[in-house]
Formats: sequence, structure tokens, C-alpha cells
Amino acid sequence: MKNVNSVVLALCLVLGADGVFAQDSGMAKDTMHNVSASDHAMVPKELIGAWTLVRCDNVYPDGHRVELYGPNPEGMWLIDAQGDYMMQIVRAKRMPFAANDKSKGTADEYRAASMDSNAHYGHISADANAIHSQIVHASFPNWDGRNGDSGYTINGDELTYRVAKPSSGAAEGAHGEVVWRRVHS
Repeated sequence: MKNVNSVVLALCLVLGADGVFAQDSGMAKDTMHNVSASDHAMVPKELIGAWTLVRCDNVYPDGHRVELYGPNPEGMWLIDAQGDYMMQIVRAKRMPFAANDKSKGTADEYRAASMDSNAHYGHISADANAIHSQIVHASFPNWDGRNGDSGYTINGDELTYRVAKPSSGAAEGAHGEVVWRRVHS
């Protein structure tokens, strides 16, 4: 638990005590502004803490699933008491860059690096039916400044939510389904 508390403290220091997020949904904002903790809608205490990724799938209208980050994807989602969060999801087995230099990758290496990871930070709040997210910045730039609502359930130590328009596959009618498990240290 000490390590989880250290990570959450680091999250608070990185994001700052006041937090930062875009006010508007839709397009990214060039101007972000500070908001005091009292301006944040509080997040339910059952969401606070560290979560590890169990599954991240696209579910298509015919019911078939695609594991977006392959079998056994890895990820961490850290949520503090004010709802500031950091999330990262990665494919468990990723292709390294042959040149061992990020600035000298091939087109295939850059594509794989983009498709094999997803990271964002921002603020969440929740009510009994939905998590309300405000993404500040994301590795998928189209999500910068986006607001969204996702239905969720908590069953024991597992949290499941739905992403209406995932970063890939949405054009084919897919929705995302993401499952996290609470970290107990």
C-alpha cells in the first residue's frame, strides 16, 4: 500500500494541487486553466486508488470482440480523492525500435508504437450510473480536451466501463469495454 500511496502522491504533485482540465467538450483547447479542488465534483471513494488493467476490448454489433492491445494487456489507472487521474494501457509484447532511438523509427515502428499504447490524464467524477471524464491530454491527440460519460459497474474489486467511441474501430460500430482490478498492496 505504501508504493500505491507514493504513486498517488506523485500524481498529485505532477498534476498540481489545483488540477487542470479543459472546460469544453469536443475539440482540444489551446488554453487550459487552473481549477481549485473545491470546483471538482468529488469522486466516489470506491473509485479512488490504483487499478491494474484486466481487459480492453472493442465489442462489435455482431458481438465479436477484438483485444485492442493483444492478450494480457497491461495498464495502470491512478485516481486521487479529487478525481485527478493518470491512465496508461500498453500491449504486453511490443516491438522495439531497431535503431534503439525514438527519433529514428521506421513507419511500421511508429505505427506499432501508436497502436500498442494509450495514455491520458485529466479529471473524473461519478454518480451511481456514470463516470464523467474530462481529458486534458491524451496520446491520441483527438481526445485532448474531450469530455465524456461512460456507464460503469463495480463488482468486488473489478471496475468495468464502456467507451462509446473508442480511439479505433468506432467507424465500424464498435464500442470499447475496459475492465480494471483494484490494486491491493
